[in-house]
Amino acid sequence: MSDHQLLNVAAHREVRVRRERSEALGDAVMTALVVPDEFRQVQASYPILFRQNRERTGFVALALFGFDAGENLFLADERWDAPYLPLSIDIQPFLIGGAPDGGATPRAVVDMASPRIATDGGVRLFDREGRPSPYLDVILERLGALDAGYRASAAFFDALDRYRLLEPFTLEVALDSGATNRLVGFHTIAEERLAELDAATLGKLNADGHLLPIYMAVASLANLPALIARKNKRG
Repeated sequence: MSDHQLLNVAAHREVRVRRERSEALGDAVMTALVVPDEFRQVQASYPILFRQNRERTGFVALALFGFDAGENLFLADERWDAPYLPLSIDIQPFLIGGAPDGGATPRAVVDMASPRIATDGGVRLFDREGRPSPYLDVILERLGALDAGYRASAAFFDALDRYRLLEPFTLEVALDSGATNRLVGFHTIAEERLAELDAATLGKLNADGHLLPIYMAVASLANLPALIARKNKRG
């Protein structure tokens, strides 16, 4: 059960956060939310897929880490075996919350029930004088980037819908063991449809900042063979 609290020095001066990566700390996840602003970094290591949101009113983008629920093939020896950590993973146990008075200004929230909250060891959030630690400064910057990226993503997904640039994606993975994993319920960029767009439409997508993340999502699928190789290596 979560215990979300607005971050403040009075309540959290002595709080420390564990930074290693493990299943016990909540990193055993098959996917993680990513935003178009980080697609360039994400595509270097992970396939980017799309899935309808919980309300089924639109789509979200996800980095793929495995083929089964709770499977993260990038976890190894309390570390994350990839050069880039998606923002939604990196900022945990923090998230963005609303202002106490219900205003629109976002505030940093910490989940005090997270296994990352350390009883000993870990990284401090505040120094002895109550100033944010270098670690917290970085986290606040990344929270801001994730929040801004999420807010901006609505226009990106509107463009994908307008030009019908998403199509269903199913993948059957035949493993060396003889087992088969089937990936369903996801979408990818419709490459044939993308190739049919005229110059004016491509120019508009580019001017609006959408064309680069679209091509980054297409390029990211080249990571699927490497992810399958990780799966085979685990046995």
